[in-house]
Amino acid sequence: MPDTYLPAPADTTGIRATTRIPVRFSGDGAGTGPLSWGQREIWLTMVRQRSWLPIGGWAALPAATTVEDVAADLRWAMRRYPTFRTRLRFDADGVPLQTVAAWGTIGLDVFDVPAGADPEAYTAAVDAHYRALDYDFVAEWPVRMGVVRVAGAPAYLSTVTCHLVTDGVGGRLMLREVAARSETVPTTGLQPLEQARWQASPAGEKQREKALRHWDRMLRQLPPPAPLTERPGPRHHRGEFHSAALYTATHAVSVVFDVDTSQVLMTFLAIALTDLAGDGRPAVIRPMVDNRFRRGLGDVVAMVAQHGICVTDVAGLPFDEAMRRTGIAAMLAYKWAYHDPAAVATLSETLDVDLEAGIWFNDRRTLSRQMFPGDKPTAEQVRAAAPGEFRWTVAQDDPFDPLNIDVDDEPGLFRLTWFTDTWRTPPARVEALARAVEALAVHEALLALETRNP
Repeated sequence: MPDTYLPAPADTTGIRATTRIPVRFSGDGAGTGPLSWGQREIWLTMVRQRSWLPIGGWAALPAATTVEDVAADLRWAMRRYPTFRTRLRFDADGVPLQTVAAWGTIGLDVFDVPAGADPEAYTAAVDAHYRALDYDFVAEWPVRMGVVRVAGAPAYLSTVTCHLVTDGVGGRLMLREVAARSETVPTTGLQPLEQARWQASPAGEKQREKALRHWDRMLRQLPPPAPLTERPGPRHHRGEFHSAALYTATHAVSVVFDVDTSQVLMTFLAIALTDLAGDGRPAVIRPMVDNRFRRGLGDVVAMVAQHGICVTDVAGLPFDEAMRRTGIAAMLAYKWAYHDPAAVATLSETLDVDLEAGIWFNDRRTLSRQMFPGDKPTAEQVRAAAPGEFRWTVAQDDPFDPLNIDVDDEPGLFRLTWFTDTWRTPPARVEALARAVEALAVHEALLALETRNP
């Protein structure tokens, strides 16, 4: 594959780099091979969603940062992280392979804020520009980086990467290492080419078969493919639910029962899903699992997160028993989330079940994931916490996951971002589910505070 150095692209938004600086790099781990399981799963998601799933963002640069400083950071990152040097190649059947380059040149864009423009708004526009541009998986490096200068001085940096590069946890690891790169030890984690080789080994095949047996048991409890109800307008919607009440109640239940906060949230979801469905089937939750607890993946900057499958029957159970069962099901989901997604897809077709049943659950919290800040809420604080506000923010024809919830921290509340295929789950039903989860959480928190821990 050639040493790719593409000129800065033009578009119709008025966002165009003043210049593009060539940054030469080299690094270890070059080669070509199959995608790893994590890469394969995100690739299937990209194909389904017709998107290269750009991730990243923009931030202010430290004072006195030079363009040369940013170029040095980019060169260092390209050398250190093989995923930054990874592009795709397709075989005769259209199957993607990953190819890691030993050397190359990447462009660092430099933008100048026009006179009279708001610098932060302009930087946000640069970031949006990077995300909106089509991405060539074969020819382009999977990193787009731009320095934004204000009055000639570097002030902001936008970095956007293809999701094949890494997941969210890997992105945070990378940012931490770049900030402290003079102290960074050599990489020790298995890079994607090494992961793919292990997955093809006898040990990897053993993991694949064990995981597939778990998925077989779970898939047999899923319904057949669901009929779709066509609706006018864009098919896929995204909405946000900001709730202090759910945040406070989850905090209280987690402390009173001494249970992991994600398990508490998944239990609320399982009960609400069961109650709203009313068909007697177990609740299906597809948690996003960070597989870095596995040997060799702890500190790797790569796409290793995968969706697990949690099937739990909580109909009519007392809350503490529902939480216990959900915890067991979740533990198994996390254990066997390290799987071959192509094999699972084939199995679901063989069984003729709806692999898109249930709800995808991505708990992305960093502040309250392990432990909420502050003391255990009182019953008065649970009652006083403001109920959530729901608003729909995006409607589009390109698909999201069929029904997905991302959970993020905000000061004193949760931000739940909901994605839905309205032909499967209409917006009113999604909003009803969000409010049912909140109401259940408040009810169980008050009950727990008043009866278990007076």
